[in-house]
Amino acid sequence: MPKKAKEKKEVSAEVPAEAKADHHQIFEQEGELVCDVFENGKEFVVLAAIAGVAIKDLDISVEKDMMVIKGKRVSPHDHPENRFFYKECWWGPFSKKVVLPENVDTGAADASMDKGILTVRIPKLSEQAQKEEPQQQVEIS
Repeated sequence: MPKKAKEKKEVSAEVPAEAKADHHQIFEQEGELVCDVFENGKEFVVLAAIAGVAIKDLDISVEKDMMVIKGKRVSPHDHPENRFFYKECWWGPFSKKVVLPENVDTGAADASMDKGILTVRIPKLSEQAQKEEPQQQVEIS
């Protein structure tokens, strides 16, 4: 005896615009920075393209073997009357975690911004200093 196919019912729930807006504010997505990370004979370097954000608006911190870069890019054209044809740029909070090698002097880290490129330079410790000094926790502003 052939079985009857079950009828599929599609259920759609329309979410009110206000609820969508509240949901977005509560669970705001976070963008991730793309970085180039390299070392040379004397330092460990992190480069990140962060156009539209001033260095004073970034939170760069180093804890143990991890550097965290956080910030928020605010759209200058995000007005309700604007109707976008394309919206590909990331606007909103972003962050990036970078694992640091053991042989760097986090206390001497330096951050600078030029033409939208953040550069964080962390000098390497000499072999003697690595044996003598424990790793520090440092906040870079």
